[in-house]
Amino acid sequence: MSTTNHSDRFTIAGQEYSSRLLVGTGKYKDMEQTALAIEASGAEIVTIAVRRTNIGQTPGEPNILDVLPPERYTILPNTAGCYDAETAVRTCRLARELLDGHNLCKLEVLGDEKTLFPDVVATLAAAAVLVKDGFDVMVYTNDDPIIAKRLEEIGCVAVMPLAAPIGSGLGIRNPLNIRTIVENAKIPVLVDAGVGTASDAAVAMELGCDGVLMNTAIAAAQHPVLMASAMRKAIEAGREAYLAGRMPRKRFASASSPIDGLFF
Repeated sequence: MSTTNHSDRFTIAGQEYSSRLLVGTGKYKDMEQTALAIEASGAEIVTIAVRRTNIGQTPGEPNILDVLPPERYTILPNTAGCYDAETAVRTCRLARELLDGHNLCKLEVLGDEKTLFPDVVATLAAAAVLVKDGFDVMVYTNDDPIIAKRLEEIGCVAVMPLAAPIGSGLGIRNPLNIRTIVENAKIPVLVDAGVGTASDAAVAMELGCDGVLMNTAIAAAQHPVLMASAMRKAIEAGREAYLAGRMPRKRFASASSPIDGLFF
């Protein structure tokens, strides 16, 4: 049974959510496994790569919305595979048309195929166009607090700094920058990319992030459905630890039990 505190919700583009785990739909062996893993994750927001997955643009082929119905999940179309601002903007507009005017999107404009790091200049340009066009933009970016703030100022509804390169599973490489982004932001901050296992997700939440988006960490696990369940618990545990406030770090030992009043 989930121990999610339903009073501890967060809001994206005016919509409240209980689950702080967002999941992708790529790299699973089939749609059945996709559906089972996402159900086990407890995610309410599911991201779909429009350029790689059929959501209606290819009639007659399997449509992922048949197993992930929009009435159950918030669909987050993303621009994975886009390497320039124009292609990213066009992809978001296509998704909005296919999803009957759905304005929520995840923007990512990649810089090169080896690192899959964001092209920050192109990302800023695309974000400005999309916000002006009425989109609610959740944006993948690097872990630079200055760029994260610029994206917020443009009007993005969430910033999503990477923890490590997409699909690397390296975990959070720069926790201090992530914390700085969180401390300076007035919109949700969600770690996106680089999570490898449950402890990585917990660390992201302990830093104060509003949520975590992942795909490969679940889909590439030996047992994806079980890993999805583990990630669900890690997000909840990390959030509770953040709210509880950890003990201060100390250089030297401190006895767990007081020594005053010892009998011998």
